Amino acid sequence: MQDTQEIPLVNTVERAAQSQPAPGRPSRGRVHRVRRGNLRRVRASQEKVYRRRRMMAICAVILTAVMIWLVISLGGALTNPTYGSSMSARFAEWARQNGGGSIVNKIENAWYSHHAPKVGGVVPTGSIKTPVTTPNTAAAGPPHLPAPAAVAPFASPALTGEGQWSPSGRLVDGVPAVYTTELRPDAVHTSYVVGVAWMDTKLLHANLYSGSQIPGGGPFTHTAPVQPAAANSLVSAFNAGFLSAQSAGGYYTDGKTLMALRPGAASAVIYNDGTMTVANWGRDASLTPNVVAVRQNLALIVDGGQPVSGLNASDTTRWGNTLGGAVYVYRSALGVTDNGALVYVGGPGLNITNLANLLVRAGAVRGMELDINTDWVNYSYYNPASPYGPATAANGTMLLPQMTGTASRYFASYWARDFFTMSSAYPTPPAPTTTTTKPQHGSSSHS
Repeated sequence: MQDTQEIPLVNTVERAAQSQPAPGRPSRGRVHRVRRGNLRRVRASQEKVYRRRRMMAICAVILTAVMIWLVISLGGALTNPTYGSSMSARFAEWARQNGGGSIVNKIENAWYSHHAPKVGGVVPTGSIKTPVTTPNTAAAGPPHLPAPAAVAPFASPALTGEGQWSPSGRLVDGVPAVYTTELRPDAVHTSYVVGVAWMDTKLLHANLYSGSQIPGGGPFTHTAPVQPAAANSLVSAFNAGFLSAQSAGGYYTDGKTLMALRPGAASAVIYNDGTMTVANWGRDASLTPNVVAVRQNLALIVDGGQPVSGLNASDTTRWGNTLGGAVYVYRSALGVTDNGALVYVGGPGLNITNLANLLVRAGAVRGMELDINTDWVNYSYYNPASPYGPATAANGTMLLPQMTGTASRYFASYWARDFFTMSSAYPTPPAPTTTTTKPQHGSSSHS
């Protein structure tokens, strides 16, 4: 009996001893807690890895999308002559259109600050052409304006031919409709030459050609390339203004306002009779039924036959902030004289005050800046062998030989910027006149 009663006690003690953790070993509950903790840490670590991989995948997708856009957008710009003639110009134009204008401006400012225009010096040989004797057309041909007076040079002594006009481009019914000349823009930078073109608005009709880039939209009645029918009367073509976002003005053509016309803006205005003028919008011109096109760009730089007050050569925030500081760059401008003729000025080494002074010297009573920088300033005139033959790149001449783009850009289907054309108001040859001599009364003839 004693033995049988002691067995349960021993078993109980053994079980109790077995239930106690061995020295250095955790209890079963603690093991479970540790395992659960480790599991949570493992899962947390796995979640971090998953989130990291997911973020990397998202970034990879975004980067791929950006690279695809970059290849298409930038690649397209770098191969598009509309963005400029050089890769650097195309990249800068693309960057400005995609929010990088301030960065581009800083880079260009730094570059141009070390490339100031040369002071003094002489013009390259042949830069100023020998003037062609102007034919006496005072009573000939259709109604036209008197030939322009010579432009007084800024630099002294004047060079041979400087400021002297020559007929340029095709004649209109036998009468010169465009005259051109060259001169130095000021008395300091005497190695630079700019060109001036004078256009007779009685002999010429104007058109605004709109582009898929400027102003965008379309389709348009007039757009590049100049078509063969229009080429038969084309006399000259020249650049318009800034990109729409930078012009601080509106755009009207084909009976549609593509950008709101701003009161007080400098405006090139074309009427349904083909005449064209430069106006302060709302003061000198308004949207009357006979207006067919309006191209605005900034504000007038010449008004009342004088440069407007407040022009500052160093202020490029108002007159084109592409090149910072007191930079002399390629610029262009359009003015109107008191008798309605148009005057175009374009060339290198120009600030805004030079530009205005040149317009005034050429007789403009109102004037506006057009586009600036080397790639965009272009004036071309055409002189086909036949008076009524087609204008082509082959018979075109640029106002200055070094202007970019050649005379062919207006005949290129890729050209997506707007421009102006001046065409003959008499596109077909005049009908031949015949006279019939009646015999005198009572006269007779004998064989």
